[in-house]
Amino acid sequence: MKGSIISGAIQGFLAVALGAFGAHALKGILDDYSTGIWDTAVQYQMFHASALILVGILMSTKIFGEVKQLKIAAICLNLGILFFSGSLFILAVTGIGFLGAITPIGGVLFLTSWVLIIITTLKKA
Repeated sequence: MKGSIISGAIQGFLAVALGAFGAHALKGILDDYSTGIWDTAVQYQMFHASALILVGILMSTKIFGEVKQLKIAAICLNLGILFFSGSLFILAVTGIGFLGAITPIGGVLFLTSWVLIIITTLKKA
């Protein structure tokens, strides 16, 4: 539970820092297409950083507790950020096209985490 909240806060911090880096340090370096890719990476990182914090909060409640599915959801969220946002950050800066094939792995991990949250909630509520 504490680990999910801490990793969510770290991911949120990084999303803000990378968003600012993209807006300022990469301004004029990235074209409009690459800037859009960078912005998408930041946006999804922040969404799922918030989800990590939510998972940590759910695990700290008496209703949910330390549920295995929520721990797996937190792992999937962290890995999803790494694969999805990470591949998009690299793609935006380098233009290496094959990284687009890695991004959907992160998307599947995100979807898996949301399904695990739904399943846990249905079982506990």
